[in-house]
Amino acid sequence: MFEALQDGLSGAFKTLRGQGKLSESNMRDGLKLVERSLLEADVSFPVVRDFMKRITDESVGEAVLKSLNPSQQVVGVVYQALIDFMGPVDHSLHLKGKNELTVLMMCGLQGSGKTTTSGKLGRLLKAAGRSPLMVACDLQRPAAIDQLHIIGEQLDVPVFSDRTQKDPVAVTKAAQAHAKKIGADVLILDTAGRLHVDEALMEELKRVDRQAMPDQVLLVIDSMTGQDAVNSAKAFNDALELDGVILTKLDGDARGGAALSVKHVTGVPIKFIGVGEHLDALEEFHPDRMAGRILGQGDILTLVEKAQREFDQDEMLAQEERLKKGEFTLDDFRKQMGQISRLGPLQKVMGMIPGMGSLMKHLDDVDAEQGMKRMLGIVDSMTADEKRNPTKVIDQNRRRRIASGAGVEPHEVNELVKQFSAMSQVMTAMAGKGVKDRMKMVRELQTGAMSNPAGQLTRQKQSSGKRLSPQEKAKLKKQREKELRKRRRDGKGGK
Repeated sequence: MFEALQDGLSGAFKTLRGQGKLSESNMRDGLKLVERSLLEADVSFPVVRDFMKRITDESVGEAVLKSLNPSQQVVGVVYQALIDFMGPVDHSLHLKGKNELTVLMMCGLQGSGKTTTSGKLGRLLKAAGRSPLMVACDLQRPAAIDQLHIIGEQLDVPVFSDRTQKDPVAVTKAAQAHAKKIGADVLILDTAGRLHVDEALMEELKRVDRQAMPDQVLLVIDSMTGQDAVNSAKAFNDALELDGVILTKLDGDARGGAALSVKHVTGVPIKFIGVGEHLDALEEFHPDRMAGRILGQGDILTLVEKAQREFDQDEMLAQEERLKKGEFTLDDFRKQMGQISRLGPLQKVMGMIPGMGSLMKHLDDVDAEQGMKRMLGIVDSMTADEKRNPTKVIDQNRRRRIASGAGVEPHEVNELVKQFSAMSQVMTAMAGKGVKDRMKMVRELQTGAMSNPAGQLTRQKQSSGKRLSPQEKAKLKKQREKELRKRRRDGKGGK
């Protein structure tokens, strides 16, 4: 998602940072690269023009040019402009009380993901304690009625349809009466679409709108269509007065043009984004978080929220208690990896962590998903005793047996055991510590200090400003020689 735009903007900022001293001239050259990146991402030309006018006025000013770090100031200007162009957003669906019927009307072109999104919205409402009823108003395609019924069965959400009817207005009227009969408090109308905007489609939607008098009219847009998505959004808004937009397929190769353009062109906010085919893959749209993703700064808040929803909290508490007792086995490791896999593909999860998105681009040859599967396969090939005490129990013969069962090489088993041993020490050390102490340990891990006693000794001496004594130097040299011999025994070589 937004990879091309992200790469283009990163290149523009890199050019600015590479200047010895920023002037109005080279600042404008850098901003031209920003403009080109936006146009290549299929952002609407009027939007690009307005966007560039804003950031140019703010970037080519004395306050930025004379600041200590003008290139960072420009990034800040672009970041704020992205937020302003995509927001603000009201995520509320303006639901009435449970004794009244709230009507949500879904509209959009054929193939935009309207029916699936109706199901995703129904799931969200049910999870929030509401009683939704989905209505099959798309009478153009019989398959759309079948699809909505299948989704309803999967979610245990009722679906109303009438295959004998040819008029969606009559279906809407009957659905309103049925909703009161079964006690539903939210009506989701899945209306018909066309391959393109035409007069017949708009007239039909206007008639349904007059009958249903919806509390919210939501337009579903396929973000892959780029500039066309913005044009169709404007046409739908002129006919129906939209209340919000739901962008779908943002997990694909969306260039980002629709997300950046639709709010500015129509004035209608993006309320939700579809980030996958599964019925739980619907998220609230946050302009600030999306701006962070576009600029390669990650989206840690969305990742944390997803973890809170997906992780088994009871299991997490149980693991925390075991860690406090100094217990951390490969079974615990296996369960933690299983929890992480619930967040989605590893590549996507890593992209939400600040700084990791750009790193992953340089690791295209590394298949993170495949690596995790191999690792879990090794653990699953172990006995209960081997999982509890891998470093003590697993000898050369057992290593060969585990490798054979997992379909890997013996040295991979050995590597996993060594990594687990280091990780176990860290996990048990973190148990019971506060956030500040845990963050300190994470920073130490990033410098390699905790996994290398010699490195830790050096870092501590360097941070204190003291030189190593001859005895400490000799001890450090001995530790390095010992590590080198160990690496050679493991067949890794070294210098």
